[in-house]
Amino acid sequence: MTTPDLRWQQELESPTEGFFGAFAERVILPDGVRDAVREALKTLLPRIDWEAYQPHVPHGILGLRSVLRLRALLEAPSFLRALAIQLHMAAHEARRSPQALAQVLAAKGSGQWRNLEAFIQSRRPGLAYAEAQGFELPGVKDFQRLGQLTETDMANVGHKAVVCDHFGDLHDRLDHPKATGRRLLGLAAWVAATPEDTFWARRAAKRLVGTEVAVPWTDVSLDEDALASRVRELCDLGLVALLDRFTDELKAGQGAGDTLAALVLAASEKQLDARRDLEGKTAWTFAYLATLARTRPSDPRIWCQAAALVNLFPTDEPEDRVVPAAVLESGSDDLRDAVLDLEPALAMGHAQGLVRIGQGEAALAALAEAATRNDPTFNHAHQVLAVAAAADLLPHLPPFAQEALLAALAKNLANSQGSGDLGRQADRALAAVEQP
Repeated sequence: MTTPDLRWQQELESPTEGFFGAFAERVILPDGVRDAVREALKTLLPRIDWEAYQPHVPHGILGLRSVLRLRALLEAPSFLRALAIQLHMAAHEARRSPQALAQVLAAKGSGQWRNLEAFIQSRRPGLAYAEAQGFELPGVKDFQRLGQLTETDMANVGHKAVVCDHFGDLHDRLDHPKATGRRLLGLAAWVAATPEDTFWARRAAKRLVGTEVAVPWTDVSLDEDALASRVRELCDLGLVALLDRFTDELKAGQGAGDTLAALVLAASEKQLDARRDLEGKTAWTFAYLATLARTRPSDPRIWCQAAALVNLFPTDEPEDRVVPAAVLESGSDDLRDAVLDLEPALAMGHAQGLVRIGQGEAALAALAEAATRNDPTFNHAHQVLAVAAAADLLPHLPPFAQEALLAALAKNLANSQGSGDLGRQADRALAAVEQP
């Protein structure tokens, strides 16, 4: 008779129609969620063919941190549904050949930082992964150190910094498992060692020559009108003029609170302008900004990169944007239903209404719930990544910026709904097993 542990392991190695049933049986065990995710990472990380996705990164593993981040906002069934379909996505990423898998499983370096840094700087991903397998007990600080090595590298629009940040947080949420931690650190090192793109950082550095500028972490001090002028610069100027203006503001002492608020407001406007086929890609900007909010960099080049990233996406005329519908009364169920019914204007109206009555957390929870009803494979997990990013960003924003962010996110989710069939399969499997 096979055990739940063994069935889960078998499904991870070779997923079948029994995947959700095995997941449901595994997560009801003591520490089931934590251990199911640990086992999934340990099994899947070496098996996914990361090289085949280059320069992109498959989001099955990356989205796991976002699901765990949203746990506090979700009822237990919704959280388990989101976790199940995210793990299903990870388990169905492209796989390595048996020969390539054997090489990865056998790879192990000495676990020394000087070697790891050398492999990253010389762009040798395979050796960087192997070196990380020699670390005895990886900690969150190791992921942070990797992140510092990649902080001016915006290859694939900033995925390196986000991967290091998210994997470090994921490792922490899983209580620092040794073997899983080594593989997470190895993948982060592998991504860090892939070809770099420092174009924006070098452009910013030229404008900072001869100055000693640091961006202090401060609260928001600018009012709505002053931030609106910053938003116009971020959205409307060309890259050269933008970097000129942006570096001048940082040189004048603008702190991280005001800078982050302006960037989020501008990113929210860009989200309103996104075509339906670019909703997910545009929402990636929120994930990058949330990493800055979590890591709190003082290097002005990093903030300039963020400005360039926001500026990268197209801006339309205001009259062409979706306008929030006027609603008399808003509730979290109203917001969720508007998203699931693909009604962006109504969803935006309910999101704004909830924020204005001091229910921003309820609006965020409704958006998180809606994201759990959507197959992450359809949109590369951009929905859970964006909602988790909003959860990280909201505490740093004034109310009017919170409203803009959640309204833009509501429009995004309503315009990017896909199939919910996998979620329903997961629900049936979870309902068939007695939950603790």
